[in-house]
Amino acid sequence: MKDRSEQSIREIVIVGGGTAGWMTAAALSHRLGTTGTNIRLIESAEIGTVGVGEATLPQIRDFNRMLGIKEAELMARTSATIKLGIEFRDWGKTGDHYIHPFGVHGEPIGPADFHHYWVEARAEGAAEEFGRYSLPIEAARRLKFNLPPGNPDSLLQSYSYAFQFDASLYAVFLAEYAEARGTRRIEGKVVSVKCDGDNGFIRSLTLESGEQITGDLFIDCSGFRGLLIEQELQTGFADWSDYLPCNRAFAVPCAIGDPVGPFTRSTARSAGWQWRIPLQHRIGNGHVYCDRYIRDQDAVDMLMDNLEGEPIAEPKQLFFKTGKRKKLWNRNCIAIGLSGGFLEPLESTSIDLIQSGIMNLLALFPEKQCAASDADEYNRLMDLEFDRVRDFLMLHYVLNQREEPFWRDMREMAWPDSLREKVEAFERRGLVPQYDQGLFQPASWLSVFIGQNLLPETWDLRVDAMAADRRSAALQRIKAAIDDSAGRMSEHLAFIETYRAKFAGSNGDMQ
Repeated sequence: MKDRSEQSIREIVIVGGGTAGWMTAAALSHRLGTTGTNIRLIESAEIGTVGVGEATLPQIRDFNRMLGIKEAELMARTSATIKLGIEFRDWGKTGDHYIHPFGVHGEPIGPADFHHYWVEARAEGAAEEFGRYSLPIEAARRLKFNLPPGNPDSLLQSYSYAFQFDASLYAVFLAEYAEARGTRRIEGKVVSVKCDGDNGFIRSLTLESGEQITGDLFIDCSGFRGLLIEQELQTGFADWSDYLPCNRAFAVPCAIGDPVGPFTRSTARSAGWQWRIPLQHRIGNGHVYCDRYIRDQDAVDMLMDNLEGEPIAEPKQLFFKTGKRKKLWNRNCIAIGLSGGFLEPLESTSIDLIQSGIMNLLALFPEKQCAASDADEYNRLMDLEFDRVRDFLMLHYVLNQREEPFWRDMREMAWPDSLREKVEAFERRGLVPQYDQGLFQPASWLSVFIGQNLLPETWDLRVDAMAADRRSAALQRIKAAIDDSAGRMSEHLAFIETYRAKFAGSNGDMQ
C-alpha cells in the first residue's frame, strides 16, 4: 500500500481573487479544512476584477447550502434581490417579450408533455400566451415572490429561484468565510513561474516582492489573461467568435427608477443586447455588442440613453473573446472562471460555470501526480458543460426575426450540428432536449423556442386521445390555479424587508 502522506496534495495555490478565486477557496477550505492541507490565495489589490456578473442561476443555492451559508445573511450582505427568471424583450421581433423562468410551464394533464396540449389548443385558438401557464412567470410579472413550499406534488413547488447580488460583495463574503477556515491570502503579483523540467508541472511562483510560493496543485483564477493555464502552460484556446461574435461591453450602475422585480431583463439592441439587473440599492446595466456592427461611442451612448435612473459611476468598457481553453485541467493546473473560458452573460452562466468547475474538482480531487485519467474526465465534463451552454446561448440569436445587419447575420451563420439537431427536432415534432448532464433542461429550451416564435409543425398524437373539452378544462384549471397562487404571494420588496428583519433579529436561517 502506498504512503498516503507522500501522495496527498498538501499545498494548494490559487492565483487570483474575485468571485472565481474566493468561491474556489471557500469550497476547498470547507472540504479540506481539517485535513492539514494548506490553501493560499494570491491576489493584488492593484489588479481589478471584471466584477459585473451580478445575476445567478438556482444552482448557486446548492453551492451556498454546501458551505452552510444562511441565505438571509447572504442577501443582507450582498444587497441581493430574488430572481425567478430572465425577461427577454425584442429578441424575436421588436415588441416581443417573454420570460425564461426557473420552473416549468403547466403540469401533467395526460400522457404527453404539457406543451403538446398547449400547441394543439393554440392551433385551435383556445390557448393563451404560453407564459400564462407558468407560476414563476406570472409571479415575476406581478413583482411577487414566496419561498416554494415543501410539497413536491404542489403546483406551488413548480419553480426555483436564484439571486441578483453585488458580485464584489459576494467575493468579500466568501473571503471572510475561507480565511476563517484556514485559507491564507497573500498580497502580491506573480512575476515568474517555475516548472518541473521532466513533467512540466508547475512547482513554484515568484512574487514581485521576491517571495517564492511552492505548491502541489495550482488553480488559475487570474481572469482573461490566464496567467498559468495559458501564459505559462500554453494550453491553447478554442475561439467561438464565429458562433457568438459579441466581443465588447460597457457596464454602468444607475439609481433605481422602475420597480425592482424578481427577474433580470435582456433587451435586444441593434448590434447586441442590454442587461438590467436590479439590486436592493442600485440597478446594474450593461450593453453587450459586436464592434463590427456598431462604434464604441454609439454603443455607450445607446446604453446611457436607455438607463432608468441617474448613473452613479462612469461606464466601464470590457473586451472579451468567446470560447474556452482547449484543456481546463492541464498538468497540475486547473483554470476556473474567466481563465478557463468566457461565454457572454446572456443567461447568467458565468458564476454557474465557476461552480461547475469547483464541483468537478472536488469530485475528482487528485493526488500529487495528477493522474491523466482524472484530468481527462474533468476536461470531458467541462467541455460538455461549455458546449451545451454555447448552444443554448446561440439559440436566442439564430431564432431572431429582426432586420438589422447584425441580426440577419446571426440567423444566417453556421450552426453547430448539436444545435441544428435540437431546433429541427422541435420544429418537426415538438421534441425538446433532455440529458443527464448540462445546465439547461427542457423547460428552458421551451421558453426560448416558443418565446421567439418557433412552434412545432405537429403535436404528440396522444393529445388527441383526450376529449377536447377535457383538454380545455385542464388548461383553464391550471391558469386559474396560477392566477390564484401568484395573487396570494408577497410583494417582492416586502419579502426582502422581512428577510432583512429576520437576519437582524435571529440567526439568519432562511428556511
